[in-house]
Amino acid sequence: MERDELSAWLRLQLTPGVGNASGRKLLARFGLPQQIFDQSIGSLEACVSAKQAQSLQLLPSELAALLQTTWDWLEQNRQTRHVLTLGDPCYPAALLDTEDPPLLLYAMGEAHHVQQGWDRSASTTIAVVGSRNPTAQGVANARQFSEILAQAGLTVVSGLALGIDGAAHEGALDGAPPGQLATIAVVGTGLDRVYPKAHFQLAHQIAQNGLLISEYPLGTPPLSANFPKRNRIISGLSHATLVVEAALQSGSLITARLAVEQGKDVFAIPGSIHATQARGCHALIKQGAKLVESAQDILEEFSLPTLIDGIKDPETQCPGALASDSFSANEHALLTAMAFESAGLDALQARTGLDTPTLQALLMGLELQGLVARLPGGLFQRLARG
Repeated sequence: MERDELSAWLRLQLTPGVGNASGRKLLARFGLPQQIFDQSIGSLEACVSAKQAQSLQLLPSELAALLQTTWDWLEQNRQTRHVLTLGDPCYPAALLDTEDPPLLLYAMGEAHHVQQGWDRSASTTIAVVGSRNPTAQGVANARQFSEILAQAGLTVVSGLALGIDGAAHEGALDGAPPGQLATIAVVGTGLDRVYPKAHFQLAHQIAQNGLLISEYPLGTPPLSANFPKRNRIISGLSHATLVVEAALQSGSLITARLAVEQGKDVFAIPGSIHATQARGCHALIKQGAKLVESAQDILEEFSLPTLIDGIKDPETQCPGALASDSFSANEHALLTAMAFESAGLDALQARTGLDTPTLQALLMGLELQGLVARLPGGLFQRLARG
């Protein structure tokens, strides 16, 4: 993309009062942005409102600075930094079929992932989303499911948020074969920023083995209104959506609703009837989402092989499914008493009859094995692990 062309697209994006819908109307009527700005105000008013037409006649004050910033950003590495417009052949076709495709997409990742990734989004991409404050089991499920799905050839799409999103990206990066587009992170800031900061290293790994994308100009800070809006891109790029854990007011339910509106499958992992983070998933299941207990349930829907060498399904490899002789009698009794729900020392002592020192020693040993997680408030939870 030449500098003048980039300038025109940025100008269209920055024009006050002209959003994605109006921008598409103008492009459909007049062609490229350069041609839009060559029109008389009368011609513009035949397509958009008088106020919008007047705005289009004015040069946005921030255009020059943003153009220079964006041009410099691109020039630093043309192989891994990209600006995709609605007219670009590399613009994801899956988004063009949604109700509100962005005028511009900023992307970070290898050029061949940009070129190949959008073709994949038609049939082999899945969104994995959920709570920013998940349970330990929810994190494990997100990571394990994503690892299996990626190894089977799916690209995992999520939002780089804390909690389930981050675990999904990490699992996909672990599972994807070399050279495969492992994961796509759709962010709510400019790509020159990483939010949350805790995911700085993860974002770097995604840029190397996947794609980071945003509809927001460089320099855009983490504004709360931008994160629910980007969910339409997450669902739009994906053939289906998996909700791992979600409260009833979770933003993940927005992604699931958008997926349904786009005619796509929604999967949900059930949880404890007592867990707040499971209620959103249970609500989705009541509304028709497909209950999944294992990653193989999803692979069958994608008509992909259900037996995957090298990765164990978390549903079939939970501690209770392991041979009983792999645990001592006390460990087996404790794991059975925990029953995959959080519990405190007093409750566990009442269920098992074990004295406090023995119970604490057992919990420590199981925690070191990755079979029990220590939660806030002095609680413990048994984990199903692959």
